[in-house]
Amino acid sequence: MIPALSVVGSLFGTSPLAQAAPAQGPELKAAASFEKLFDQVGEAIGNLKAGEAAAVSGLQGQTSVQNVVETVMTAERSLQTAIAIRDKLVSAYQSISQMAI
Repeated sequence: MIPALSVVGSLFGTSPLAQAAPAQGPELKAAASFEKLFDQVGEAIGNLKAGEAAAVSGLQGQTSVQNVVETVMTAERSLQTAIAIRDKLVSAYQSISQMAI
């Protein structure tokens, strides 16, 4: 596995390839891990939307300050994770593009 991609799996707690069934071929394992990665990206987008909605309702006085802070902190953590993944993917792409053929 490419070192930069193994970091992506470690950001989410476990390696998606390690969770795939051992009877599957390498192509199926990679597809399953890629699908799981996009599921987690979708979850991060949901967290960002929830944080924005909580901030707006907090400004309107409809939500407690504690709830706003918790939701915004969750959204911030999701955003930082997404930025770290993007940076690792860009770094991996640049490393591959600089390799001699």
